[in-house]
Amino acid sequence: MITFILCLGLLIGSYFTYGKYLERLFEADPSCETPCKTHYDGVDYLPMPMWKTFLIQLLNIAGLGPIFGALLGAMYGPVAFLWITLGGIFIGAMHDYASGMLSLKMQGLSFPEIVGHYLGLPVKQIMRGITLFLMVLVGAVFLVGPAGILHTMTSLSQNLWVWVILIYYILATLLPIDKIIGRFYPIFGAALFIMALGILGVLFFGPYAIPELSPENWRNFKTDAELFPIFPTLFITIACGAVSGFHATQSPLMARCVTNQRQGRPVFFGAMIAESIIAMIWAAIGMAFWGGTPELNAIMAEQGNNAAWAVNEITNTTLGRVGAILALLGVVVAPITSGDSAFRCARLIAADFLHLEQRSIKKRLYISIPLFIAGFAITLMQFDVVWKYFAWLNQTLATICLWTVAVYLYIHRKNCIIALLPAIFMTLVICTYILIAPEGLHFSFSTGFGIALVLTIGVWALAYWYMRLRRTRFEAGVSELAD
Repeated sequence: MITFILCLGLLIGSYFTYGKYLERLFEADPSCETPCKTHYDGVDYLPMPMWKTFLIQLLNIAGLGPIFGALLGAMYGPVAFLWITLGGIFIGAMHDYASGMLSLKMQGLSFPEIVGHYLGLPVKQIMRGITLFLMVLVGAVFLVGPAGILHTMTSLSQNLWVWVILIYYILATLLPIDKIIGRFYPIFGAALFIMALGILGVLFFGPYAIPELSPENWRNFKTDAELFPIFPTLFITIACGAVSGFHATQSPLMARCVTNQRQGRPVFFGAMIAESIIAMIWAAIGMAFWGGTPELNAIMAEQGNNAAWAVNEITNTTLGRVGAILALLGVVVAPITSGDSAFRCARLIAADFLHLEQRSIKKRLYISIPLFIAGFAITLMQFDVVWKYFAWLNQTLATICLWTVAVYLYIHRKNCIIALLPAIFMTLVICTYILIAPEGLHFSFSTGFGIALVLTIGVWALAYWYMRLRRTRFEAGVSELAD
């Protein structure tokens, strides 16, 4: 319990310390007009109150990530607390705040355009394709998954539920953001909080003992530890509770709605810290509910690592009927909200690189119809193989975002170390993972890590040369890097 309480304290305290530092570093200026005023269109660019943008941002970036990922990460043992805390503060919250503030300062530009602005045209073109594909893939996966759950609950055809959810996605993607997302997301975001607070109460006042991070517990508790070592697998497994590239794609949605640059800290940094707290709570209950981490591994092995089953079991047992309702919201509503925000994000990404204003419903349809056709087509395919790579691609997006932030800070002669060190670390993580993972090249750990270390040093050397070049060009007045 001591480790758990200390980690919670660090997460909460970081909002008032590190978050404040980042606010000064990025020069959040309350006098600057925000995109919702300068680019108001009544669809994507429109002002909303801060409490609403915070809850929408939380649900956009969270979904099931801080629940499912944390439960699976808990199988590694109390070391997961360390990654959620330090990763959530110094990588995830910084990543989310920086990506949100860059979008805010650049008139609400989408993630690929921001990356391209600082990393160059070739990277921009690659990121446009990758992020657009990933957004449609996420939308398709979170179309089929909830439809299957609703089918088992109601006995109605899964295809019927697919069409029902698809129609909802179309409406949520096309309508102004305050019509559906602005009205329902805050409710679902509050439900996510209520469920986490209920579990937190159970942890404090129930019969459960949370394992401590101690020398004897500083090890990999997974039964297949050799196949899935703590480094780098834990850092891929727990993404949304620590750092996730998906967040950088979602931040521009709220960057177009906040009314003051000072709202960046609660909306972007604060939402990520809230997500890390939720992940901490779920990791803790995962380790404690069945009597310990070895017991968690045993029961999850029996259930085929089915995190949805674990959520249902925990909430029904600890929170009763209320828990059953909240679990339903979790396993059905949360992925649906991730799916609709993914499709909306895909529309905005396409609109930005096609330079199509979105005030007109006709132009929204030009972009959205092909996206939904592609998403529906994916649901008819066997996309399990592609989905296996999503976790790695997600952290690769985060790594690219971190390098983008490092370049931005370096050329503006600000403290780039806060982004550079996380970028180097995450580069080593993603390189090692794809080299040793079963779905990757499946090298031995020593071979994969050695190659990854060389690749990381090479990326760092290239980045250093590139940052110096960019700073020289920026200070010489090259307009492509002007704010």
